[in-house]
Amino acid sequence: METIRNKALLVLTHLRANARMKLTTLSRKTKIPVSTLFDHLKTPSPLMTKYTALLDFSKLGFTTRAHIIVKLAKEQREHFQGFILQHTSINSAYRINNGFDYLLEGIFHDLKELEEFLETMEEQYPLKMKQVYYIIDDLKREEFLSHPSHLEMVTQSPNEGGSFK
Repeated sequence: METIRNKALLVLTHLRANARMKLTTLSRKTKIPVSTLFDHLKTPSPLMTKYTALLDFSKLGFTTRAHIIVKLAKEQREHFQGFILQHTSINSAYRINNGFDYLLEGIFHDLKELEEFLETMEEQYPLKMKQVYYIIDDLKREEFLSHPSHLEMVTQSPNEGGSFK
């Protein structure tokens, strides 16, 4: 018998693959009644942190994407963090380890705009190290747990997630 948590994860894998799937289709794939799915989806799952859409930024005129990793002096980190959290071209920002402090994903109209951002960043913050990796093409994006076959890798814990009855 499937546990409540397994049913919730099954629903989430289908939604990760296609969040606009009709409830009737989702019901057929999961064997959960439409009314139960509707009730469950009215309230956000504790497993979900954000509802969002994945965009093709190039179709909006943003043709340059890059991952930027930086290392700063310890006393600059907090101020730099405020800078990157407020900057509109930074799509994602992470605190990292192994000799660096931050990993940034930046989205820019063109290479010139990216270079201007890098110059501004270097003028305002004395960087100890910086590496820039240009993203040429997405080969795989947001695929983790997007298919029911992926559920095998999720460790079972009876006290987490899910609200199906």
